[in-house]
Amino acid sequence: MKNILDISASRRAFLAGVAAFAATPAIASGQMNIIATTGMIADMVRQIGGDAVTVRGLMGAGVDPHGYRQTRSDIVAMTRADATFWHGLYLEAQMEAFFEDLGRKRPVHAVAETLDRSLLLSHEDYDGRFDPHVWMDAKLWAQCTPAVVDALSELRPDARASFEQNAAAFVQEAAALDSYTRLTLAEVPEDRRILLTAHDAFGYFGKAYGFEVLGIQGISTESEAGLNRIGALVDVLVERQVPAVFVETSVSDRNIRALVEGAASRGHAVSIGGSLFSDAMGPDGTYEGTWLGMIDHNVTTIARALGADVPATGRLGKLKGAA
Repeated sequence: MKNILDISASRRAFLAGVAAFAATPAIASGQMNIIATTGMIADMVRQIGGDAVTVRGLMGAGVDPHGYRQTRSDIVAMTRADATFWHGLYLEAQMEAFFEDLGRKRPVHAVAETLDRSLLLSHEDYDGRFDPHVWMDAKLWAQCTPAVVDALSELRPDARASFEQNAAAFVQEAAALDSYTRLTLAEVPEDRRILLTAHDAFGYFGKAYGFEVLGIQGISTESEAGLNRIGALVDVLVERQVPAVFVETSVSDRNIRALVEGAASRGHAVSIGGSLFSDAMGPDGTYEGTWLGMIDHNVTTIARALGADVPATGRLGKLKGAA
C-alpha cells in the first residue's frame, strides 16, 4: 500500500505542476532554467548553453541512475523548468513513465535516443533495448550534441549560432580526449587489456579502445549477481592472471571484494586498481565532476593499474592523482 500511496502523491504533484506551467513560449532573453537527470547530460548542456542557461542536475556524485526515482522536489523543479533533458535508452528506467507524462505538457528531450541505432550495442539482458552507457566512447558521446543544440534553439532561436559554436568546441575537446585515450591505453600490455568492473557499464569503452570488458552485474545495477557468475569470473582472474579489478563510485564494492577474496583463495593476488566513474561523475566543482574529467580519470586509473607508465595527473594535468 505504501508504494501505491507514494505513486499517487507523486502523480498529484506532477499534475499540479503541469497545470500551473502548461505553456512554453520561446524565451526572448535571460537564462533558461534547465533540469538534467545525470551529471554527464548536465555538463553537456552547460557547455553548449553557456551563459544562456542555468542547469540543475538531479543526480549528483555517487548516485545510480538505474534505480533512481523522482522525488517530489524533482517533480516540482521539472514542471517549472523551461526544459528537461534526460538520457533515455532505459538508463533512467524508473522514470520513463514520468517523462512520458511530462512530455505532453513541457519540453522533454531524451538526448541519447537521437543516436543512430546502428552505433548502439544491444545486450542479452534487455530484449529490444540497447546499452545506454554511450558516454564511455568520447566520439559517440559527441554525436549527442546536435540534439542539445536543437532543443535549446527551440527556446532561444536567436542564440542558435552561439549554441552551435559551443557544441563545435565540445566536439573538438571530445576528439582530443579520444586521441589521448587511445595513446594512453595503447601503453597497457595487450595481454592485460581486460577491464573487470562491478557492472557492465564499459561496453562502449571496450569496443572503442580495444579492451575486453567483464561486469559482475549486467548493464543495469538492478540485476543480481549470482554466485555462479562470481565463480566464473574468479576462474577468469586466475586463468588469465588478471592483475587488477575496479570498483565504481555509484555501485557497492561488495561483489568486487568477493572476487578478490575468491582469487586469493586460489593463490592469485588481485588488487583493486582504483575507483571508476561509471554512471555518475565526480563531485560538483571538481575536474572529475565534468565529463572530460571523469573520462580522463577513468583512462588514467585503468592504464596505471594495468601496467602502463602514464602520468597520474592525466591529459591536462588536472587530476589529483588517479589511483
